[in-house]
Amino acid sequence: MILDRALVDRLVGQLDATGERSDVIAPFTGECEYSLPTSTVADVDRALESLRRGQTRWAATPVRERAAALLRFHDLVLTRREEILDIIQAETGKARRDAMEEVLDVCINARHYARDAPRLLKPRRHTGALPVVVGVTEYRVPKGVVGVLSPWNYPLSLSAGDAIPALMAGNAVLLKPDLQTTLTAVWAVELLIEAGVPRDAIALAPGDGPVVGPWVIDRVDYVMFTGSTRVGREVASRCGQRLVGCSLELGGKNAMIIRADADPHRAAEIATRACFSNAGQLCISMERIYVADEVYEEFTRAFAASVAALTMASAVGWSGQMGSLTSQRQLDRVLAHIADATGKGAAVLAGGAARPDIAPFAVEPTVLDGVTDDMVLCDEETFGPVVALYRVSDDEQAVRLANDSPYGLNAAVVTRDRRAGRTIARRLHAGSVNINEGYGASWASVRAPMGGMGDSGLGRRHGDEGLLKYTESQTIAEQRMLGLGAPQGWSDERWTGLLATAIGTMKRLGLK
Repeated sequence: MILDRALVDRLVGQLDATGERSDVIAPFTGECEYSLPTSTVADVDRALESLRRGQTRWAATPVRERAAALLRFHDLVLTRREEILDIIQAETGKARRDAMEEVLDVCINARHYARDAPRLLKPRRHTGALPVVVGVTEYRVPKGVVGVLSPWNYPLSLSAGDAIPALMAGNAVLLKPDLQTTLTAVWAVELLIEAGVPRDAIALAPGDGPVVGPWVIDRVDYVMFTGSTRVGREVASRCGQRLVGCSLELGGKNAMIIRADADPHRAAEIATRACFSNAGQLCISMERIYVADEVYEEFTRAFAASVAALTMASAVGWSGQMGSLTSQRQLDRVLAHIADATGKGAAVLAGGAARPDIAPFAVEPTVLDGVTDDMVLCDEETFGPVVALYRVSDDEQAVRLANDSPYGLNAAVVTRDRRAGRTIARRLHAGSVNINEGYGASWASVRAPMGGMGDSGLGRRHGDEGLLKYTESQTIAEQRMLGLGAPQGWSDERWTGLLATAIGTMKRLGLK
């Protein structure tokens, strides 16, 4: 048992679920960490009934009071971070420094939306059809109950982090975490309630995704889903049938470009972090690196050495720089991709092997050269600690190859010439592009939107859109004088002629 039994019993005891129990396997040991009660369809219906009542009261709570609750949550997470770091590591197998990213991420999201929500949700006055004659106000109305379907790879960031703006907008939230990382979600909900979010404004629906997920999607008023492109298409289809909105952050085959002017050693440092944070189990990590001829040899040597020097973690605590994969399924996928590539001629420059001596699902951080189009990992997302290197002759070839993918989630450019970096970044087909970084610069800049193009998803998290997507805009227009019809005694021709003159005058005056 990795976690304290009393902690596990406390968190599991908060789940209002009556279905069969499922075992959760600890990645560090391969043994059952705890047994989890799962939801039935009746449990989901009961939770929704309570949330719909609670949402009305929560939406009526002044915005600044909702913001104050999220700021208290911010403080609670920081104060009790050691507890959640233990839970995240035990459930995912990741290194503690990667778990700490989640703590910091959730805090800056809570602070950002607590500070910005009063501005974003404030009623806005607009110029009416005719100034003075028509007054128009736009209001932001919460969707109702938002379903947040979060994955296992970043269980705090992608559960609490997505619930925060939904709650701030006045919605209730039904959170469906991945079965593997349910305790992290329970802990987050516990702290949100302690911070002041009403118990009937947020609830959990624990259970297996393919079973419980559709029950949630078919009942809520908006869906936030993070996961694979394949499942994302199914989520979008179900939402489309019901005419409810959804936001989807899906897969990626993210590319990094190392320009000819880059410092090879600095580039190797950036690439190591960009490829192997969370053992590569990160939607925005780099899986393809395009390196200019001029620096290819020196970069390759520096990168391979940097990757080989990474220490691997096998326990809760600050003992390593890279952790384990989270499950047997992930291990099987990663090893299959490596075997397919090496079997067809790719060369292993670093790593390449499973490490059961460290942890049951551990795989060395792996760098491959000579990857060709007929290899599975050339185009498919591996979602593990594997990256392919490609030699390119110039920026044009690098951009063309980086864009040769149906995905468009994240990208990176490493260069000494920041102006050239910005020019290349604008040409890349990706929702976010980092210059001289892999992913952290864009992800942590929470005032800017983050999301994918193409097969990498719909909608955005972070930024203004990350909150406004959880609202409906309502326009209220007030006719203050006259009317839209012709005044008594006027012909339609005379009246519409006057309106045409008024519209022409508004253009000359520069009015919108």
